Amino acid sequence: MSPIPARATVVGTALAAALTLSVPLPAAASASVPPAPVATVEEARLAHAVPQEILRRSGFDTEATRFGKALDRARSFGQAREAVQERGSELWERAVDRAQGNGPAVGDLSRDDDRPLYWARLSLTLELRQWQPSFRLTDGQRARLLDRLERSSRGQDSIDLPSGKRVKRVVMTGFDPFTLDRDIRISNPSGASALALDGTLVQTADGPARIETAIFPVRWQDFADGTVERTLRKQLPKADLFTTVSQGRVGRFDIERTNGAWRGGFPDNLNVSRTETVPVADPSTQPQWTSTTLPHARIVASPTGRFPVYDNRAVTEIPAGSTTAVLAPNGPTPGSTARAGGGGDYLSNEIAYRATLLRDRLGLTNAGGHVHTPVLQFGPGNTTQITDPVFVQNRLDIIAQVRSIIQVAAQP
Repeated sequence: MSPIPARATVVGTALAAALTLSVPLPAAASASVPPAPVATVEEARLAHAVPQEILRRSGFDTEATRFGKALDRARSFGQAREAVQERGSELWERAVDRAQGNGPAVGDLSRDDDRPLYWARLSLTLELRQWQPSFRLTDGQRARLLDRLERSSRGQDSIDLPSGKRVKRVVMTGFDPFTLDRDIRISNPSGASALALDGTLVQTADGPARIETAIFPVRWQDFADGTVERTLRKQLPKADLFTTVSQGRVGRFDIERTNGAWRGGFPDNLNVSRTETVPVADPSTQPQWTSTTLPHARIVASPTGRFPVYDNRAVTEIPAGSTTAVLAPNGPTPGSTARAGGGGDYLSNEIAYRATLLRDRLGLTNAGGHVHTPVLQFGPGNTTQITDPVFVQNRLDIIAQVRSIIQVAAQP
C-alpha cells in the first residue's frame, strides 16, 4: 500500500461529483421516512459496471440482498448488532473458503481473487448506512453497527492463534484494493494473500506454524481511530512472528528496514489526503522511526519465488539541524525527522510503523515488520477486461511467494 509507482492523483470534476451521489429511497417510500444517508465515495463506486461484473462473476452479488433481509428481521438494536456480526463474519469466512478452494466454486472468476470481498463488503455497508429500521436507531448506534460490520468482515475480530508450544503463531495483514479512480479493476495481492493464507500452516524446522490474517481499509481516518492497535494489541504478545503486507513496487518484493512517523498526503479510498505526523496515543514519547525485526538477511538470501526480494534500507529524512528532506540510502541518521520510511509515506508505511511501535511499547522481542509485494499487473494490452490469465498467474505467484517468505521468516 504505497504510492511508490507513479500514480494519478487528480480526479475529474465530473467523476468526483458522481461519486458523492446518494442512492435514493424507492419512489414508494413514505414521505415521513427520513432521507437515507449519503453513500461514501467508496460505496458510490459500486454503481460502476466493473464492480457489478466482479460481484456477478463471483457469486457475491446476492450478499447485499441477504444482508438487507437479515436487518429487516431485527426489532431492536441488539438484534441488529447480532445480525451484523453474523453476516459480517459469514462474508469473511465465505471469502476465505473461496480463496482456499473450499466449497463449491460459484462464478467464473478465479478463486484467488480478493475483489469480491471488497465490493461485497461495500454493498453491505451501503445497505446498512441506508437501512431504515422499524425502531429508533441513533447515529451513534448506526456507527457502531458499521464498525462491527467492518471488523467482522475483515477478519479483525476472528484472529485465533493456537496455544501451546507445538505450533508457532504468525499474524499477517493485508489491504483492500486502492487507487480505484485510476483503474477500478485493481486487485490487491496483499489482500488476496491474507484470504489465501488465513488459518493455514507452514512447516518449519521446529514444526508447523499457523498463519492468522486480517485485512485493513485504505482510509487515513480508520488508522487515526486506532484500528491497527485495536486489532493487534491482544495478538502480538501471543505471536512468534508478525508481518504487515502491502503492494509496493513493480517486479520486486521489499523487506522494509525502517518505518517513518509521517503521512505524505496521497489520497485514500475516500479521496481524502492527510499530510502530518502519524497520529498515535501518547505522542510525547513517539519516535520518528521504528525498525523491522524480521530476519531480512535470511529472507533475501532464500529462494522464495520468481520475484527478487530486496533488503530496502533507504528512507527520506530531514537531517538534524536542517529543514530540507533528503534521501538517506542507508537508513535514518541520528536526530533526523521522518518524511518517508522505506515503504514510503502512505498507509503501508503507517501500518508497519504502528505495528512495530506497538511491539516496542509492549516490550516485545518477537520478529515483525513489513513486506512489500510486487504491483499486480494485467496481461499486455488488457485495458478493459477485469481479469486475464497473466493477471491470475501474477497474483498466484505473489501469494505463493508471500507464503514462502513467511515460512522462511518463521524458521528458528
